[in-house]
Amino acid sequence: MNIVWGGLFVVGVSAVTILAMLLVRRRAPDGSYFSDGDRASGVFGVLATGFSVLLGFLIFLAFGSYDESRSGAETEANVVAQQVETSQFLPAATAMTVTGQLVCYARSVVGPEWDALDEGTLSDSVNPWGVAMYQTLRAADPKSYAEQSAYDRWMDQSTDRQEARISRIHGAEGIVPSPLWVVLGVISGVIFVYMLFFADSAERAKTQAVLMGSVTTVITLLLLLLVFFDHPHGGGVGRLQPTAMERTLRLIEAQTEAADVDVEVPCDGRGKPS
Repeated sequence: MNIVWGGLFVVGVSAVTILAMLLVRRRAPDGSYFSDGDRASGVFGVLATGFSVLLGFLIFLAFGSYDESRSGAETEANVVAQQVETSQFLPAATAMTVTGQLVCYARSVVGPEWDALDEGTLSDSVNPWGVAMYQTLRAADPKSYAEQSAYDRWMDQSTDRQEARISRIHGAEGIVPSPLWVVLGVISGVIFVYMLFFADSAERAKTQAVLMGSVTTVITLLLLLLVFFDHPHGGGVGRLQPTAMERTLRLIEAQTEAADVDVEVPCDGRGKPS
């Protein structure tokens, strides 16, 4: 949900709750349905505090997942760039092949993988170019000390890259389980109904509208914020984008041109085999 649709959603929900408050106000007694306003306010404080503590804790956890996905994407892109440098010290045939496969890996992350993250369909699938690179390195036969050292370094970097990838896709599935969403929905409904009992025919309509609208707006915004952090990938303001891997692709191109390395890339612009 982008910021425009989010804003329209908040306005729509607030309008519905304000309308409900004004309709109830028509038949409400003077001073609201509560005979003791102080006691009613105290009970409402308990409801609001419990809801805010639970929601704040969930937002904190969801932000941690969001930050982990962002850091994972940055780390993965950096490791890919480092592996391009390391691959140049491998046996010539292996270096040529694996460098092209690294480019395809980066392109597939920017293309199909990020689309799958946005749609929530990536699941536990592996990157096919990661498998291709593993097969290429398994067939390699490093002989010199430099080649053997580069081979060992490559394997360590592959592990780092895979761990970073797991961190990147971790947030795609969301961390808030369905029962918690149900609980948040029920508590929101309870607060809404409780607010209707504050309807007071002696109060001006504008005051009653502000009373209900402010509570609804705050709750709706916090829930939308939780949804945003729980699913950080995709389009819209603040969503995670493959900018780090796109930067790495540009860096690889610049590095190979500067080093006069001819790379045969076995894929198209979206990382699909050509």
